[in-house]
Amino acid sequence: MLQNKSIKTFMEELASSSPTPGGGGAAALTAALASALGSMVFNLTVGKKVYDDYNDELKTEILSSLETLNSYTDEFINLMEKDAEAFGEFMSAFKLPKNTEEEKNHRQKKIDEGYIKALEVPLNLAEKAFAIYKSIEFSAKYGNKNVISDSGVAALLLQASLESAVLNVKINLSGIKDEKYKKNLQERCKYLIEEGIKLRDNIMKIVESKL
Repeated sequence: MLQNKSIKTFMEELASSSPTPGGGGAAALTAALASALGSMVFNLTVGKKVYDDYNDELKTEILSSLETLNSYTDEFINLMEKDAEAFGEFMSAFKLPKNTEEEKNHRQKKIDEGYIKALEVPLNLAEKAFAIYKSIEFSAKYGNKNVISDSGVAALLLQASLESAVLNVKINLSGIKDEKYKKNLQERCKYLIEEGIKLRDNIMKIVESKL
């Protein structure tokens, strides 16, 4: 499993001629780094004076955000694995026999299904990356000021992951025949990127104001 490899081994495989891990796996790992950094900010806040001075409602929200980010870190790592699995299944479809009309139809069906599965993983990644912006923003607002820059790094990584995931959605849209489905996905991806940029920029303003 990719998640059990050392950083050095993972990077060597990423740089190799093997198609996996590739951009999808790198995007998922980047999202995991972003959420983990957000968790770090909260972990370096809980128990500190700044945390003790907060009211109970804020303390509860901080702990809830920490739990959310921890959970998403695991999900992003799992998506890294799923991306490689989906790509492997997709490539297998092209290797199916096509000697008879029946075999050709079966092969084409599997290829069509492969395109959908191959874009579902990065789309899921983009959606989940977008979903944790709120927690990262919360860490920038109420996290320990000594590590506020890490909230900024988390936001930058998060948007990079989101836009990278969208690229992987788009490349697989070329094989989708349902134009309505394709258009809906394109519009959703456009929304995620544009709104993500707004959230990232807002977080960076918060971070810069505290540096």
